[in-house]
Amino acid sequence: MQVKANDTTTARGREAEDRAARHLERGGLRVVERNFRIRGGEIDLICRDGKGLVFVEVRQRSRSDFGGAGASITAGKRRRIVLAAQHYLLGKPDCDCRFDCVLIDGEQLEWIKHAFSADD
Repeated sequence: MQVKANDTTTARGREAEDRAARHLERGGLRVVERNFRIRGGEIDLICRDGKGLVFVEVRQRSRSDFGGAGASITAGKRRRIVLAAQHYLLGKPDCDCRFDCVLIDGEQLEWIKHAFSADD
């Protein structure tokens, strides 16, 4: 049986999200939802930080030839994450929220708190 490239990519993405979730939990966050999807956007991890919510984008790159994991979070990607967050928050009580990124370049993992805002 031959493994399709997108199956491998999906598995790598899941592994990266699992690694990021463990790191965030060690840092005091609690993962409340994974892969929240709407038409036009997705959030990899949604976490609780005290009473606030943290929307987390996880990006992984095995090589940094094209700027690494951080360079892949474009303005369009940020807009789609914000759109998904707005949908997630519909009907929920007001709470503080922020947008973080977990960047994985090879074996290096970096957690960037307040990586961007809804106004970017």
